[in-house]
Amino acid sequence: MPSTEERVKTLINENLKVDGQPLNLPDDLNTCLTELGASSLDVLAFGKVVAREFNISFTPEDCPKADTVRKLIDFIDSRTG
Repeated sequence: MPSTEERVKTLINENLKVDGQPLNLPDDLNTCLTELGASSLDVLAFGKVVAREFNISFTPEDCPKADTVRKLIDFIDSRTG
């Protein structure tokens, strides 16, 4: 089974676009999705995708705990471990 990191990267590539193009996710995962050009509404919608994919609760209140891709991965792992 793919790692949480691999699954999150795939979800980002499949679900987040900027000007119709996939997000250019850098190797450094300590980056905010909004810094890469995703709107805050897109990020909130992406939270729903993450919750469904990993079968976890992910509310708008959880967003500050997962404000970078790395923190999101860690947050998911803490809920699914």
